Amino acid sequence: MNTRIVILGAGESGTGAALLAKAKGFDVFVSDKSQIADKYKQQLIDGAIPYEEGTHTNGLILNAAEIIKSPGIPFTVPLVKEALALGIPVIDELEFAARYTEGKIIAITGTNGKTTTTLLTYHLLKESGLSVGVGGNVGKSMARQLAEQDFDWWVLEVSSFQIDGMLTFKPHVVVLLNITPDHLDRYDGKIQNYIDAKFRLFQNQTAGDYYVVFKDDSIVSKTIAERKLKAQPLTVALSAQVNQQGAFVAGEALFTNIETETEQYALDILPLTGKHNQINTMASILSAKLAGAKTAKIKEGFRNFQNAQHRLELIGNLHGIDFINDSKATNVDAVYYALESFHRPIVWIAGGVDKGNNYEELEPVSSQVKALICLGKDNSKLKEFYDKRISIIEETESMQEAVRIGYQLAKDRDVVLLSPACASFDLFKNYEDRGNQFRMAYRALEREIELKKLSNA
Repeated sequence: MNTRIVILGAGESGTGAALLAKAKGFDVFVSDKSQIADKYKQQLIDGAIPYEEGTHTNGLILNAAEIIKSPGIPFTVPLVKEALALGIPVIDELEFAARYTEGKIIAITGTNGKTTTTLLTYHLLKESGLSVGVGGNVGKSMARQLAEQDFDWWVLEVSSFQIDGMLTFKPHVVVLLNITPDHLDRYDGKIQNYIDAKFRLFQNQTAGDYYVVFKDDSIVSKTIAERKLKAQPLTVALSAQVNQQGAFVAGEALFTNIETETEQYALDILPLTGKHNQINTMASILSAKLAGAKTAKIKEGFRNFQNAQHRLELIGNLHGIDFINDSKATNVDAVYYALESFHRPIVWIAGGVDKGNNYEELEPVSSQVKALICLGKDNSKLKEFYDKRISIIEETESMQEAVRIGYQLAKDRDVVLLSPACASFDLFKNYEDRGNQFRMAYRALEREIELKKLSNA
């Protein structure tokens, strides 16, 4: 019997899968076409797991019983296609890891809001005293954790790239927040292929399982209506729902309705602002309730929740001006919700590598934008659309200058918002680097203003 498992890619998911496979007695080999980061290389050495880096050696890979690939490696690369042609299953780390848990899985996906919803759901379960782990696209890989311990519940952020490598993966709860065009380069430029990828997450659910979806998302609602899903539906909506299981917002509260139990949560106790975060919070509450969390514990959990960085993150306040880091907003849909979150004048920093954006979608929420600062090497599309819509448009390739201009244009109670709508790779390593540079530029400006104040004293 062939017990050889080959891991393609030695990042967090690949190294975690290697450690779990080794712990389960498999013959493991790791291959990474790039150089392996020192910390992961040391983990492989410590685990006595053979590896190669800077190349893929077909003879060491195509003799596997199964291949676990990094989500970043497309199924279209020649090596993966060759493996599939030979009948070798190629799967994702989460598909592999899920075989070794006795716990139930809450799998959270969507184009936007995945990380926030995952972290909040995990936090609510943990604060409720449940045995719970978190993984997928956040924190440590599920496989790495399972090599040491299991939990009764797993809350997993799941991308379409990970879902592509799933065969038997079966979540007890699927959360699908939204679907908007993104990553279409991986799906032949066709949104239907991207939709199909997301909906693979439902494929193994049965009547004893649940799914939570945002009812107002037209693509999600239309696709659900076309498919016969076996799990029990719970819907989330930003307006009152009649005789439907799920959650909705009405007045100054949100309500949940599961079976015959109705609960109410005042909006002013929620840990996150904005309508998009009302959607995320409702999905988290429903997931937590399905896992057995009590309402009182959920409300307690709201008080000490800290969201991930770069998501409508308040960096600081200078002379009444809030500086908000929303660098994770790399598409139009995410920016829509960001602009909608504020009822004050906005100095908006946007731009970068355009991903085929349709800026017309932002027109309903752009009325409060008093100035646009285009940050990127090619802002032509952004400037062209907003040229006659926004009275002040500035342009820069420097984050420090963007922050300085934002401060000069803003007044007391205004917001300087970094919400780019674009990828970051023209000027930054990634969206985290962009957000961190925004924070550093703010701190530098803050120090400069403080020193001027001291010198004038």
